[in-house]
Amino acid sequence: MAEKAVPRIVAVKTVVPQYKLGQADFKAFGNRIFRGSLPRLDDLLQVYDSAGIETRYISVPLSFLEKERTFEEKNEAYVRTAVPLLQEAAAGCLEQAGLDAADIDTIILVSTTGIAVPTLDVRLMEVLPFRRDVRRLPLFGFGCAGGVLGLGRAAMCALAEPGSRVLFLVGELCSLTFCHGDRSLKNFIATALFGDGAAAAVLTADGAAGLGVSKWGEYTWPDTLDVMGWDLRDEGLGLLMSRGIPGIVKRHMRASTDGFLETTGLTLEKIDTFACHPGGTKVINAIEEVLGLHNGHLTEARAILREYGNMSAATVFFVLERILENRNGESGRCLMSSLGPGFSAGYAILEPTGSTVARFGLGAPPGGPPAQ
Repeated sequence: MAEKAVPRIVAVKTVVPQYKLGQADFKAFGNRIFRGSLPRLDDLLQVYDSAGIETRYISVPLSFLEKERTFEEKNEAYVRTAVPLLQEAAAGCLEQAGLDAADIDTIILVSTTGIAVPTLDVRLMEVLPFRRDVRRLPLFGFGCAGGVLGLGRAAMCALAEPGSRVLFLVGELCSLTFCHGDRSLKNFIATALFGDGAAAAVLTADGAAGLGVSKWGEYTWPDTLDVMGWDLRDEGLGLLMSRGIPGIVKRHMRASTDGFLETTGLTLEKIDTFACHPGGTKVINAIEEVLGLHNGHLTEARAILREYGNMSAATVFFVLERILENRNGESGRCLMSSLGPGFSAGYAILEPTGSTVARFGLGAPPGGPPAQ
């Protein structure tokens, strides 16, 4: 009997935009914008110090956000800056996989921090030589869960046509969703958390060595439409984010995680590493508590939050890349997870197939020189 085809991640690449800022820069920004609008601001400013974040990257100078901007202005900046960022991620990932753009059969692109029609993947085709018959699947609305939920869709496409190659892209420019006229506490908190970033992965089910995506799934809780999302307004994409998210995680995430793992024949005890989306320190703490992870299992998630902030859907791939770096290209059996609008959880099981050390830029790719 022929071996069952398994979608495999054969390359991963993450990138950030050019403007690197320290948390002190954002704290000063928040002080300038919200001074006179929020009571007890001096006390509230401590959120920047307790967020577990030291640096972040954004796609425009901070001065761009200092002024009132229309949705049109911010969305123009989103399109203008997202395409070159995705180009860098895609080109780096293809190089790592030893592929040309013309080798890609399907492009799946996740982004929820702006609107583009024609979509970003079409615009990317104008700067990278993808085939004109490449299949495209742009996905909007997954929010922070998009990295894992989109990966599941990419795995489905790779599995549907073994031998084809799928390029999965995530690009989130959270900074450009800042609404200058929104002086609410949630908008203030957002300035202490979010950054910009992009990621790319190549998947195939042709038997190549890599990280097998052996199972994927999701769960959406009822009556949670007001937990996370966008509040659309004239000024742009206003943040909808409940302060109760850590509590929801503590009350409900264990059951949904166990339910997903049951469909795979696994339990938490059989998971070696955890690539969790780090929404914030309180969310990471809640995940650790509810899943019983108290032995450094989320070290990489905390490190990525500290160095990059919350980059929405892209963040979980930064975590996965860091896990691979720390383990010399090997992840063991890995559980990816993320939370997003719906309110939903996304899950995926990654398992090494063959030698993965030669992949992910950590060793010598087939037929190529050692990575520098």
